[in-house]
Amino acid sequence: MCSTGIAVRKLGLWVAAFAPVLLGACSSHSSLSWNPRTAAAYLDRRESWWASWPPTALAHGTFCVSCHTTMPYALARPALRDVLGQTGPNTTERQLLEDIRRRERLWSSAGHNLTQSQTAGRATEAVFFALILSSYDARDGHLSGETANAFQEMWALQATAGADAGSWPWVNANDEPFEAHDSRYYGTALAALAVGVAPDDYRSRKEVQSGVALLRGYLNREFAKQSPINHVALLWASAHLPGLIDASRRAAIIEDVERHQRLDGGWCLATMVGRWTRRDGTPEVMKSDGYATGLVVLALEQSGLAPTNPSLLRGRAWLERNQSDWDGRWAGYSLNRRHARFLDPAARFMDDAATAFAVLALTEGRAGQTLPIRAVRSDSRTSQRDGSRG
Repeated sequence: MCSTGIAVRKLGLWVAAFAPVLLGACSSHSSLSWNPRTAAAYLDRRESWWASWPPTALAHGTFCVSCHTTMPYALARPALRDVLGQTGPNTTERQLLEDIRRRERLWSSAGHNLTQSQTAGRATEAVFFALILSSYDARDGHLSGETANAFQEMWALQATAGADAGSWPWVNANDEPFEAHDSRYYGTALAALAVGVAPDDYRSRKEVQSGVALLRGYLNREFAKQSPINHVALLWASAHLPGLIDASRRAAIIEDVERHQRLDGGWCLATMVGRWTRRDGTPEVMKSDGYATGLVVLALEQSGLAPTNPSLLRGRAWLERNQSDWDGRWAGYSLNRRHARFLDPAARFMDDAATAFAVLALTEGRAGQTLPIRAVRSDSRTSQRDGSRG
């Protein structure tokens, strides 16, 4: 084939790959100031890629349920179905759920004779599995037997003694914000969220009370040592698990979160994590990003903050302004190293999480309808706040 023919063929393949994105970007949702169709296309494409990427492959044809792509996807994709009028899980969702159920069955037959590193990996997955399955069950209104088994596995891996009593062992790859020295706290907050969202009043069952008491004790005991972004995860969980924190702690978290809001209305993950240095020595990205802003807005919404709260309105406005017109994503930035955006397979991991949390924030309690944010002015206190020190 001549060079011209090869170029034409490559162009055709490129158009075929990106036509859904281009068409989605051109089709608007008149009732929304963001595009759920392109967000769904982006998330589906990324999760499908992740599930088939060779480095994610695990035993028996399963794949890694990742903290940055898969877990946020599983929480956000059903919310997009509601907005788009889709009646059930698509092929990508079904593949994910089958993978989790298969791994859950493998766990049941494997026992608990694990090394320390294996325990951390398994406990991390156990929390994710319980959270994902319980969130799907919450939509159906009943706790399935598979989800009950996932919770049983999760509780079996909870630390019950020592300084970490109440928490779960967690993968530590020196990667913020998901797998670092302080991610054990984040994981325990997610475990609390899983218990809180589970249907059939699961949190009130007698057999889980001791575990709930332990995790509540850990999250409150270790609170002062945590970064603001871990406090946001706790705030999110507390909206679903009554009594997890008291009113004064809730108010303190919200006040601190508002102090971190930037002039443009968003939040910056680098300033929410605190002192952290990239492994390659490059400077952190010190600007608002979709991950921090999406998670903060979601937590504030679910915590019961008034919908007309200026900080909340400005945060939603930032999200609505900052979706990519090209492929529907929101941008996130690695705290651990600079990525070559178009060459490095890991370059989009934070975008995946950012997009999922932005979707959750924008669909929260609104049935796809946005608030009249454009007409709202920031009050003098927020307009004078630089919020980031960056």
